[in-house]
Amino acid sequence: MLIEANKSALLVIDVQEKLLPGVFENEKLVASCQWLMGVAQLMEIPVLGSEQYPQGVGPTVSTLRDMLDENDFVGKTHFSCADAPECSARIDALDREQIVICGMEAHVCVMQTALRLLAQGKQVYVVSDAISARDPIDTAAAIERMREEGVKMVTREMVGFEWIGRSDAPQFKDFSMKFLR
Repeated sequence: MLIEANKSALLVIDVQEKLLPGVFENEKLVASCQWLMGVAQLMEIPVLGSEQYPQGVGPTVSTLRDMLDENDFVGKTHFSCADAPECSARIDALDREQIVICGMEAHVCVMQTALRLLAQGKQVYVVSDAISARDPIDTAAAIERMREEGVKMVTREMVGFEWIGRSDAPQFKDFSMKFLR
């Protein structure tokens, strides 16, 4: 099943400044999330960001936070966005059946959110080159487990090309010039 722009939303999970230094390849993670957010904006796809206990852990890294409105970020204390009432209500309000997920940490908040959304009947796509954890072993194990449970594992370019859909789409020129280097 392909990811369709008019059916999907992007969920950026917990890419917070204070947590980033310990995360494996954190600069690549931020760049990949930024890339996905940019393509989502180009395609007018809703983007929602979550923040794990922002009072203690702080906000999302500024490069990502600056791309969205302040109201597009939701604080939570549950690891799964789908279990956090404040976050799940926002996901439901998007009224999208396909949820594309990026962020951190792969084996905790990303995986738990993906599995819960899948159990709720959503089509869940986790962007394997836009998730990370402190230890790469945890990311690899999370990818394997999510795949076994039925979550679709994709790459950011797969998402971008599926959202665009065709080379004569009005956004394709911008996509190819700004996002494919």
